[in-house]
Amino acid sequence: MKNKINVLMTGAGAPGGPGIIKALLQNPNINLIVCDADANATGRYLGVHFIQIPFAGKDYFIDEILKLCLEYSINVVFPLVTSELFKFSINLHLFHQIGTKVIVSGIESLTIANSKGALLDHLHKSGIIVPQYHIVSNKEDLIIACEKLGYPKNQIVVKPCISNGSRGIRILSETVSEFDLLFNHKPNNLYSNLHKYLSIIGQNKIPQILVSEYLPGDEFTIDTIVKNGRLILVIPRKRVKMVGGISTAGTFIKNENIIKYVEDIVSTLNLNGPIGLQVKSDINGIYKILEINPRIQGTSVAALGIGINLPLISVFNEMNIQFEEKIEIKWGTNFVRYYNEAFF
Repeated sequence: MKNKINVLMTGAGAPGGPGIIKALLQNPNINLIVCDADANATGRYLGVHFIQIPFAGKDYFIDEILKLCLEYSINVVFPLVTSELFKFSINLHLFHQIGTKVIVSGIESLTIANSKGALLDHLHKSGIIVPQYHIVSNKEDLIIACEKLGYPKNQIVVKPCISNGSRGIRILSETVSEFDLLFNHKPNNLYSNLHKYLSIIGQNKIPQILVSEYLPGDEFTIDTIVKNGRLILVIPRKRVKMVGGISTAGTFIKNENIIKYVEDIVSTLNLNGPIGLQVKSDINGIYKILEINPRIQGTSVAALGIGINLPLISVFNEMNIQFEEKIEIKWGTNFVRYYNEAFF
């Protein structure tokens, strides 16, 4: 490759930002510029050029990014922040006009993938196996939905249809000991019961809530690379340990059932770029979808341990550049993640 690729990566302070920076810098042909709305984002202190940008909610967000793309002759914009994806997707034509590519899906597929409720509706209509579920918008319907799913005999899961990082999720159960939760678990544990959950809601208006069956089995995260709806790469990893919804330990396992399931799901959506999926098995060992993250996942850099540089492949994929290295996945590899420091 003769010419360098100028990459503008947003979300330099995201949990996965430092790892993705490290992965991209492994290739000397990548000229990386990182940005974030936080002036002290972690990525600022990792030896790359940093620019502070507005939050995605600002009306001038896209104008500022377009200016940066022109100033630095950016070839590819690599967004890490979910709230930015919609702004980029809606305004893709503006970036195409200046010759800049953006790693993002089309707005229709992006909207479906980003909503847990819309996603299950879409997959159910497409004949794909999904957990039993109901979508509710008020306390009365929530109670009815819980009863339909067998609560209090059965544990159930409630979570906002649109949320990130496990925000708002609770496992409702009448069998979990409150004493055990108090003295043996950290205060951010996921368990509650319907009475407590309803008392917290009180008279407040709630967002759309997905009420679904509880899946007690193994949980997998699947990193994929998709090119305009066509699946390029699928890498399942078992989630062994999680902190705040982020994987801190896991194992890469070639599970053919999960791979086929992911292929079926992706075939119904016209996604693009690095896409993350999460599945969990029910009492019969059947894996069912939990959610789709329509962007690169922070823990995707763990794939470096099996010889796969997902951030770099994502950039090459968007630029229509053939990845020169032969991909041979080292299945069975385990990983753990740990904190590191940057001083300034």
